[in-house]
Amino acid sequence: MLALREVVAGYEEVEVLRGVSIDVRAGEIVCIIGANGAGKSTLLRTVFGMVKPRSGSIRFVGHEIAGREPVAILRRGIGYVPQGRCNFPAMTVEENLQMGAHLRNDDRVAADIDAVLARFPVLAARRRAPAGTLSGGQQQILEMAMALLLHPRLLMVDEPSLGLDPRMVEVVFDTITTINREGTTILMVEQNARKALSVSHRGFVLELGRNRFEGTGRALLDDVDVRQHYLGG
Repeated sequence: MLALREVVAGYEEVEVLRGVSIDVRAGEIVCIIGANGAGKSTLLRTVFGMVKPRSGSIRFVGHEIAGREPVAILRRGIGYVPQGRCNFPAMTVEENLQMGAHLRNDDRVAADIDAVLARFPVLAARRRAPAGTLSGGQQQILEMAMALLLHPRLLMVDEPSLGLDPRMVEVVFDTITTINREGTTILMVEQNARKALSVSHRGFVLELGRNRFEGTGRALLDDVDVRQHYLGG
């Protein structure tokens, strides 16, 4: 579905990705882990067109998308939930969902919003509440729901558990696995490497902008080097 080959990218004079190659197959959850500064978030931003690659190939369902604008990437079927809060805090949950469907002009938007609210009861209960009054975990679920209203084939999520208490971390990861089980492929960057690998079909470990390890989630959890250097022993 998604294939990056020898991608080099960065910011001005700083090279962050130094020849990264990953692939994501349809139906999978794939996680990207690594230390701070490894290039994990830059990888997602490069796929989404927010950072232009200097070289390499990015193909999505057979089409080259490297260097395309984010709106073109969205229309191709890639959704993106960036790190940190990216909703409209003064607007209600329902209004935020309407904003999530901003590229659509069909008559199914209202029905799809109702379907999303039925899918996520925690949002339905706060339908008319300002998004800024939701907990951090509830806002993370809202932002994923907003992205789903464009019916992405691939949903990229950057640090979904960042800043959440342990109970909400479980809720957010349960939401991610549910979204995947219902047919959406997931590419996730996550600082909670152990949890991310436990729910992922496969994972990639980046180190200073380069591939370091790759394998199934289970294999990486069991790998001595990965445990020692990236999972805290």
